[in-house]
Parts: sequence; C-alpha cells; structure tokens
Amino acid sequence: MANFPFVNSINNIELNLKDDLIDLIKKNETRSRSLDIAPTDRKVLLEKVNAYTEEFLTNLGILKAYEGKGYDKFKEDQFFEIREDTLRVDQILSLLKTRIDQVGLNPASPGHLGYIPGGGIFEAAVGDYIAAVTNRYAGVFFASPGAVRMENALIDWAGRLMGYKNNFAGNLTSGGSIANLIAISTARHAKDITSKLVAQSVIYTTQQSHHSIQKAIKICGLEECTIRFVDLDENYRLTPEVLEKQIIEDQKQGLHPFLIIANAGSTDTGAIDPIQQIAVIANKYDLWLHLDAAYGGFFMLSEYGKQKMKGIELADSIILDPHKGMFIPYGSGIILVKNKKYLLEANNYEANYMQDIKDHQEEYSPSELSPELSKHFRGMRLWLPLKLHGIDVFRACLEEKLGLAAYFNRMVKKTRV
Repeated sequence: MANFPFVNSINNIELNLKDDLIDLIKKNETRSRSLDIAPTDRKVLLEKVNAYTEEFLTNLGILKAYEGKGYDKFKEDQFFEIREDTLRVDQILSLLKTRIDQVGLNPASPGHLGYIPGGGIFEAAVGDYIAAVTNRYAGVFFASPGAVRMENALIDWAGRLMGYKNNFAGNLTSGGSIANLIAISTARHAKDITSKLVAQSVIYTTQQSHHSIQKAIKICGLEECTIRFVDLDENYRLTPEVLEKQIIEDQKQGLHPFLIIANAGSTDTGAIDPIQQIAVIANKYDLWLHLDAAYGGFFMLSEYGKQKMKGIELADSIILDPHKGMFIPYGSGIILVKNKKYLLEANNYEANYMQDIKDHQEEYSPSELSPELSKHFRGMRLWLPLKLHGIDVFRACLEEKLGLAAYFNRMVKKTRV
C-alpha cells in the first residue's frame, strides 16, 4: 500500500484522541457552519451592499476624481488588520467608504481623465458576482465545459476582430502585464532561445513601450539580451528603416535578433507603429513580432481603427486590454497568438493529479495556454455585457472617444496664441 504521510498523521491523531476525535469534529463542524449563512442573512447582506453601491453610482457626478488628502489620518487605525474580532457589515461599509472609496483616484468619476482604464460598467460587476457565487472552475474543460467554451468564444471573437484566421489561440489574463509576459515567453520558446543563446540575442522595441515589457523580459530570463530602443519619428512611432539597418548590423556582429515589440496605441502618446512595414521586416529576417495593442486594439471595431492598424493580423502575438477599450473593470487582459502550437508548447505541462483532464476534452483548456492553473472565471465579466448590449454600443463608445479627441484637438488649435 502506498505511503501517504498526511493520512498517516491523521491516523496517529485518531489513535491518540480515540473517542475525543468525534467530539472535536462535531465541535468544529458546528462552528464552521457559520460560513454558510442562511438565506435571510444573505438577503440582508445583499440589500446593504446594494444600497452602498447604488449610493456610490448615484453620486459619481459629484464625487471628486481624485482626493489626495485625508488618507494619512487613518494610517494608524486597525481597520485593515486581520484579527480575531469581527465587525458588522454596516461598520465595514462605513469604513470602506472613508478608507477606500473617498480617498485616492476614482476611475469611475466623469472627471477622471488622467489614465487610460475606465470606471467599469455595471453588468461586468454583475458577471463577476455570478462567477464568484457559482465558483465555476474555468481552468480545464472537464471541470466546467461551459465556462471554458465561454472564454474560448471570447478569444475567438477577439482574434477574428484582429484579423486572425483559424489556427490562433489565446487566453484571458489579469491584464496587459501578464499578457505581455505570456507573449514574450512564447516568443522565446518559438525561437528556441536557450540559456546559452540569451547573451547574444537581441530584442527591438522603442522608448514608447510599456514598462511591463521590461518586467516581462526580466521574468522570462532574457535580461542579458541586448535591448535595442529603435529611433522614433516625429509622431513617436518606430522607424522601420532604422530597425532594419540595426538588425543587419547586429547580424554582422554575430548577434541573434529574434524579437520585435511594437505598439498599437502606446500608453504615453497613443502612437501606432507602422505595423505592415515592421511585419515585412520581421518576416524577412525571421523575427517574432509582438504587438502591444492593450490601449488601441479594440479600436479595430471602428473603421478609423482598421485604417490606422492595417497589418495587425501579421503580428505573431497581440495583447488587448478589455479594461481599456471595452470599459470592463480592472483585471481584464487578452493574449492572442497567431499559431496556437507555440502558445501550447510554451505553457503545457502534464502532472499525475491532472491525468483525467484529457478524458472528456473537446477544446483546449485555458490552463494549457497560460501559466495559470487556478484562475478566476474571467470570461463572465466580458461576455455578459456583450450579450446584454451587443457589439455596436461598444463601437459607438469608441467612436465617441475618437470624436471627442478630434474636437479637443480642434479647440486647442483655435485657442493657440
């Protein structure tokens, strides 16, 4: 018989406690059942939380976009500390208001213009609530076929929106940072950058790239690569001619160029690199082209975006942020890889405790296509708003933002002295 240390230790407890073990179980069972609250208590809790959130939403028009004062007077209190004592829900909500929701940046405020992510739409929060209460495990197909199908359907929609065809794959992530990490890890595997090859390998990007790119390079063990920051043109876009010249020079020096990281809507300026020209260079010299479209990608819903991002489908990998272009709450990213083979090879792993996942699998599972095994059922927060509203309203929102930007530009030019 196999030796299981944990089971053996439990048996030892049983031998030591004898009949007292049953009493111990019953005592702890009674206490632990308080975690399963009664329907009437659930109703009261939800009513109070709903009243709190409704007050927040109703007052958005008068709440400050940023409150930089007052937080210091709470830093000595013990509200956030985890201790043995408890608080009533009314106390907790009151303290949340003063300690969190009335201090710092309020992304949902109509006066919030400082950063890209929006305040989040209500139906996405409802989707998160449903996902958390039902607690479906969306990591592997056999555990929740419906949840996996939902998330895969969102990946399929996003990929086809970018112009990918039938062989792509992807994953819903916590945001653009993890999506970039997965993309760069996949590029390393696809181009077979072994540890011996890292020091002579070259990555090309620009000073407009998001800082998560540098973090991902470090985490992926590529920090010893040569990082080339290619010159920008007057519109803060990567210059293809300079890129190609640098690749040729690096090859002459015995280096190994393998990755280009371009932008489709940079964080600082919204710059869109000349994707088609860069893709031609990447193909010519056999480099992986990764496109950070976290900011700009969903503008592909508009005709303007399609014109500006011509050639986006030529990228080997693309990242998108629904918590930017789709107005979903923080914690929503997408990684797309044109050839699913590379994403699968970079992330798939087999373990004894996961041996049953292949028995009833009809689609790839998210756990096979990302570093995550345990994961939040993220699909519901994006799928529910899309099903309730349709796609066109999101297109209208994005086109409105383009119109507002054009109007702002026009008015600034008029007021120049």
